[in-house]
Amino acid sequence: MIRNFENHYAFNRVFAPDVLTIGLFLPLEVYSGKLPLVEEHMAYIKQIDRLDFASIWVRDIPMFDPSFGDAGQVYDAFSYLSFIAGQTSRVALGTGSIVLPFWHPISLAKTAASLDQLSNNRLLLGVGSGDRSIEFPAFGLDFEHRGERFRQVLQDFRSLNKEHYPKIKSELTHIDGLDLIPKPVQGYIPSLITGGSQQPLSWISEHGDGWITYPGATTSKLHVRPLGEKIKAWRDLIPDQIFKPHMTNEWIELTEDPNFPRTPLQGGFVLKTGRNGLLELLHEWQEAGVNHAALGIQFSKRPIADVIDELGAEVLPYFPSLVKASHINMIP
Repeated sequence: MIRNFENHYAFNRVFAPDVLTIGLFLPLEVYSGKLPLVEEHMAYIKQIDRLDFASIWVRDIPMFDPSFGDAGQVYDAFSYLSFIAGQTSRVALGTGSIVLPFWHPISLAKTAASLDQLSNNRLLLGVGSGDRSIEFPAFGLDFEHRGERFRQVLQDFRSLNKEHYPKIKSELTHIDGLDLIPKPVQGYIPSLITGGSQQPLSWISEHGDGWITYPGATTSKLHVRPLGEKIKAWRDLIPDQIFKPHMTNEWIELTEDPNFPRTPLQGGFVLKTGRNGLLELLHEWQEAGVNHAALGIQFSKRPIADVIDELGAEVLPYFPSLVKASHINMIP
């Protein structure tokens, strides 16, 4: 049995040993200066939930940098997922990832636990140290020392969520005689470390509840091999060899031709492929030790609903979600 998460709905819906599941990364279309129509956008979200994808993921990008090109994520991650939670019932809600140095532990713990309660235990928390250096001066923070703040925020955040009336005296948090409510549904929110987060691999293997990394090149099985080696090196360091999931993602342009070969675009940032090439890649990832794949479809040229339908009908059956909402003791 997976330690800590036996009854955690989101974790058990998305992650299990030797199995790969599929989620979708938001946004579903590239930001071009105009926000999508909410009604239209929510129709896609409900479609994802209805087709039973395992998860939906959003990024935490507070500032828009025009020189970067892609805005990445327009809405605040927690506000966005809270709104989505009210429109869905099954899909797990993931952050990929919250930039911990930008948050105070109390604010983060309060916000995350509230979302976990209001969504019926559907929150998974990807966390990272941040990689857009231009944002850090806006917050009055030093980019070079973000790894230290990352560790402190994560430690205090966990104490606030797990302990009743915790005693904390750190550089960021001084608490004695106070408590934070609500607590998460299961008393703990899985936090998956993203990339290196300025930490050694041994620290990530010990302190993370899972690991999120970029996949590297994805055009052939040979290209996928280094990912498998990286996952094995990480898992070899996990204390007691308990199961901790690995997750990766890819931005895809899914073509109508099911046999279109896996072709890199935009310097490898986007993979153009037909569904058979995508199925090959997903099976290769599963063999490499990946437990969850989050696919971004905002660069597709086809109608969004058509891409979601094809993924749901032709790809998802090979990598089904693991737990239905009725199979976990949910709060009323």
